[in-house]
Amino acid sequence: MSLLRALAGAVALTLAAGAAAQEFPVKPIRIVVPFATGGVTDTSARALADKLSLRFGQQVIVENRPGASGNPGTAFVAQAAPDGYTLLLAFDGTMVINPFVFPNIPFDTVRDFAPVTKIGDAALVLVAHPSVPARNFAQLLAYSKANPNKLSFGHSGTGGTTHVAGELLKQRTGLDMTHIPYKSGGQAVLDAIGGQVPLAYASVAGAHQHVKSGKLIGIGVSMPRRATSLPDVPTLIEQGITGFDVSSWVGIMAPAKTPRPIVDRLNAAIVAGMKEPDLRERLITLGVEPVGNTPDQFSAEIKADLARWQKVVEAARIKLD
Repeated sequence: MSLLRALAGAVALTLAAGAAAQEFPVKPIRIVVPFATGGVTDTSARALADKLSLRFGQQVIVENRPGASGNPGTAFVAQAAPDGYTLLLAFDGTMVINPFVFPNIPFDTVRDFAPVTKIGDAALVLVAHPSVPARNFAQLLAYSKANPNKLSFGHSGTGGTTHVAGELLKQRTGLDMTHIPYKSGGQAVLDAIGGQVPLAYASVAGAHQHVKSGKLIGIGVSMPRRATSLPDVPTLIEQGITGFDVSSWVGIMAPAKTPRPIVDRLNAAIVAGMKEPDLRERLITLGVEPVGNTPDQFSAEIKADLARWQKVVEAARIKLD
């Protein structure tokens, strides 16, 4: 009888969750962005919110909660009610790098969140000032070995995606370069243009115009395929660095224990919206290559990234207080 009651209870919960998902949403949804307005995370969230508002017939609000590399805003969503009405605009730097960089992070990426879908990947590129005598990665590697301690690369900040991407490149190839943290990727790119730093690891969105104008040299894109906006810059994989696939991603996550039918409904709406040309074009303009995968696929990618970046961060001894 106890087993029958347990089974009956489980069935009742499943039916209730399914009914709730069919009605969802019945009130406004908020997407929490754990960063200030104006960046790729914020603009991606706003582009998606506009589409979801039309699709659901409910207002989808973007709420910015910036500070401390995204940790407080992310923790806020982790503690929210698991009902689908509070979502996180998840950023890879916060979700899969910060856990190994900060000693007392206020959330657990796997335990505290239910992945909904990856919105897309922001391509990264290694660029050089024209005075650097290298026009591809092989030449850069040879130059660094012949001139030890001479190269440095600017990036968006200690522990950020561009920082750990540069550290991974060093670990994989023996490239000799010292990291120089900036407050933003834009500042790193500007200093590379001015020659204050010879190299910069940056988003393609922030660097492509300067590469096209000749102010910077594109050494290599760290994705499996060439960036749409930099078709003439080869990938690092093309240049012999097997499997070097590093991009900065954004996605949507819900608090853990959000009923799977609601997660699936959110996933279906977001993926359908991302197939529409206007949203795809808007994301590509922001430097984000649209993805839109399943919750299970996104979850697997997150776990793989956690394992990869833990090794890189520990080997490079990256720590923030």
